[in-house]
Amino acid sequence: MTRLLIGAWLGAALGIAACVPNEMPQASDGRGLYMEYCAVCHGADGKGDGEMARATTTPPKNLTLISLRHGDRFPRAKVLSTIDGYARSDLDGPGMPEFGELLEGDLVPLDTGDGTMTPTPRKLVALLEYLESIQQTR
Repeated sequence: MTRLLIGAWLGAALGIAACVPNEMPQASDGRGLYMEYCAVCHGADGKGDGEMARATTTPPKNLTLISLRHGDRFPRAKVLSTIDGYARSDLDGPGMPEFGELLEGDLVPLDTGDGTMTPTPRKLVALLEYLESIQQTR
């Protein structure tokens, strides 16, 4: 019976370990995603001056000022909701497109600031890390 319990605990531990990613996405992982999906409107430096910026009805935001607009705090949950389309569901007219590909793939645990680890698509986390890394400070 003891061997059976030890085997069950060992199996459970290995199963949990297999679900935990080897390493979390870094800002450098998100830069390529940013250049692929965002730079055409927001510009290579995130300042809202991409080649498609003048063609949009609403000018793209300067993404380097997100923290400054929120009291020097980077609002991780709000940024994720904007990228994945949830926070944009009530916008009028064409605006920022939704990028379904960023929602695909494996999940990693992410704390968006509320102390709860939430399974989040790896690509979204990588892009979030990159955006946080380009924030201007006072």
